[in-house]
Formats: sequence, structure tokens, C-alpha cells
Amino acid sequence: MAVCETTETTMSKTYKAVAIGHTGEGGYGHGLHLPYRGLDNVEFAAVADPDEAGRAQAQAETGAPRSYADYSEMLRVEQPDIVSVCPRWTRGRTEMVMAALDAGAHIYCEKPLTSTLWEGDAIVAHAQEVGRKIAVAHQAVYLPRVQYVKQLLQDGRIGDVQAIYAHGKQDSRGGGEDMLVLGTHLFNMMRFFAGDVSWISAQVTANGRELEPVDVRQATEPVGAVAGDCVNAYFAFESGTVGFFDSRKDQAGAGTPFGMEIVGSQGRISLRGGFGDDLMIYPHPLYAPSAQEQRWEPLEEAPCSEPQDGNQLAIIDLIEAAEEDHKPLSADTDALAALEMILGTYESQISGARVAVPMTNRLHPLVGWTGGAAALSP
Repeated sequence: MAVCETTETTMSKTYKAVAIGHTGEGGYGHGLHLPYRGLDNVEFAAVADPDEAGRAQAQAETGAPRSYADYSEMLRVEQPDIVSVCPRWTRGRTEMVMAALDAGAHIYCEKPLTSTLWEGDAIVAHAQEVGRKIAVAHQAVYLPRVQYVKQLLQDGRIGDVQAIYAHGKQDSRGGGEDMLVLGTHLFNMMRFFAGDVSWISAQVTANGRELEPVDVRQATEPVGAVAGDCVNAYFAFESGTVGFFDSRKDQAGAGTPFGMEIVGSQGRISLRGGFGDDLMIYPHPLYAPSAQEQRWEPLEEAPCSEPQDGNQLAIIDLIEAAEEDHKPLSADTDALAALEMILGTYESQISGARVAVPMTNRLHPLVGWTGGAAALSP
């Protein structure tokens, strides 16, 4: 079994970092205020949260010397180099990101980037205009274990990559909510392995019937409008690889299928847990489960990865991207493309047709379909 090693940093300057949270409206996401601990080239200066108790807790967790009720005041006073935009809820996300960009900061942002493509377009354009980098918390692609899989694919370990079959957790959130909350990680990883999507075709159903406007609702987490308890989506990648995503509500063994299988001309790789927790290879061109001489084998040589390491690796990569002026590994444009796969799935179901990427409709398909009855964000 591989031994995890402590990451060492060699950057040239010290960066001031702060975090924006909102207790009661998405909090601090999946610990986006915490990855600065142990980085000797980062001074973590402050947290902002309108909730007094939540603010005090976040300050204690991070050891930040200062805290603010108003993130705008924090940005003005602290003038940070890096801002973590932490809340899981997308309400106010665009304003937070834009304010941080205007303050001259690079950004580490919780996923999804926004609720709509047009908001994402505005963020991407403004970041380019002011010359700042945005990384988004699709942590898996930063992990050595997932990067190891990509190297195997590039080395031809399973031949030509033909298809990727991705599966949501398929718990009580199965269907549309599973796709929004967890599918975004899978879609970002599919693109990490296979590149850009050319077009999308999908079916989304509710209670065994075709989706109707009455099925549109708010996600329970919540992160926006969702619909359907069963999703089957097909993605045609420009590379020639095809992708599939499925999620059905309340399946037996919910959580266990979460991840993907990558099918090649000479074998298959199974990546379970969303972060490569359970990594197996089937090194045979013909898939024959009954063949005693052909079995799945663990990829024991794969480096270890802890999901929580992804946030810190993302910050290290963000700083390198800023210093070397290149795109972060999981950038705003990547997060926008993952969101487009989600919204394109709904657009295909509503239109009954293939949806070309980039999509013409930059609004939320479900909201337009219901005449605005469903809010874009909580």
C-alpha cells in the first residue's frame, strides 16, 4: 500500500488569504476555509460571516486573527490575495465572486460555480478582464490517485478509451438532485479524462413518467432547481469517447455505485467513491465476468489519496497557476462546462432532442420551462 506524503511548497512569496462563509445558507461548504493550515507561504487573515455564532466558530477553526460580519468590509480592509468563497448555496455566489475579483484576489470557490450559464459566463469574462484565477472545489481531480488514473489512460494501459459510465449515489436524492450535488464532481472528472463535450442527449423521468413542469422543485441541500427521480444521460465527447450518467432514487445499496467505469479497447478501470477510494482494473479486452481466469485486480501501485487533501492541493495549484499564469487544474471554465452537462441534460429532456455544446440557452432550462415558478437558487 502506498504511503501518503506531506506536500511541500516552494512558492516565492507569502499570500494573504481570507474566507467568506454564511452560516445557515451553505456555511463554509466542504471545509473551504480550512486548507490554508500548514502552508508556510499563506497567511490566513480573516473570515466573514453575518451569523455571529458561525463567525466565531469559523474563526476558532482557522485561527484567523480577525473576523467580519460583512464580507465587503473584509475585502476592503484586508485586501487579500486569495479568497475562499465557501457557501454551498448559490444565492449571492456571483456577487461574492465578483466582489473578490474586484478586490484583486484569486478565488477558490465552492461548486457549482453558479446556478445558470449566463452568470458563469459573466464570472469567467470578468476574471479574464482583471487577470485573476478562479479554481472550483471539484477536489477529486487534484488527488494523486485520480491523476494516476489519467496517466494510465494516457499510457494506453486499457487501450483506446471508448466509454465512461458514471453513477450517482442514488440515495434519497437520486435523480436530479443527485446529478446536481454529486454529478458535478463526476462530470468534471469525465471531462478531466475525456475532454470537451460536443452534444448531450438525455431522459429525465419522475415516478416512471416523462418529466412535467410540476415536478420542478428546490433541492433539499439546497443548491437550486432540480427535477426528476431518474436520470439517464448520454454525452458525446469531441475526443470520440462517449459518456453515460445514471441516477435513480432510493436504490438498494445506495452510495455503493458512486463513481465510474472507464472502458477501453484492452480493458476497464473501476473508480468507486468519487475520489478513487476503490480502484480496480480489468486487464482483459473481452469482458467475461464468468471467466475464472479473468478477474478484476486492485491497482495497488496507485498513490494514496484522502478526499480532504483535495482542498489544500487545489490552493497550492491555484497559487502556481497565478505565479506561472496558467489555468488552474479545476478552473472556472471547467466548472461551467460541468454545469452545462447538468443543464444540458434537462434541456434535452424538455426539447426531446440532442443539445449542442456550447448551449444556446444560457438560462436555467427548468426555470424557463415553468415560467419562472422555480427559483434559480434557494
